Amino acid sequence: MFYCFVGNLTVRLVAGKTSAEGRVEVFFNGKWGTVCDDGWNEDSALVVCRMLGYNGAIYYGKARYGPGTGPIWIDDLKCSGKEHFITDCKFNDWGKHDCSHAEDAGVLC
Repeated sequence: MFYCFVGNLTVRLVAGKTSAEGRVEVFFNGKWGTVCDDGWNEDSALVVCRMLGYNGAIYYGKARYGPGTGPIWIDDLKCSGKEHFITDCKFNDWGKHDCSHAEDAGVLC
């Protein structure tokens, strides 16, 4: 598992075969939660991989790395791919979603 600590936000990749892939999880408000694949695309994945120190990204949806547990923190994520942090992208309010964990976002950096 690989972590990126940015201020009050931590991002990690879970359940991948290497530290450069997995389900995208964010630590917010004292809890680990997931990112829904609504709006999840290459630009969003690039931002997450950049946060973790990688270049390039292949994005996956539909819980490719298994369903997470806990809250679904981010839904309808919209990134240009140029942001430094996932929180610089647009998304619904924290925890506001219409997803299930069967839609958890994943990435291969």
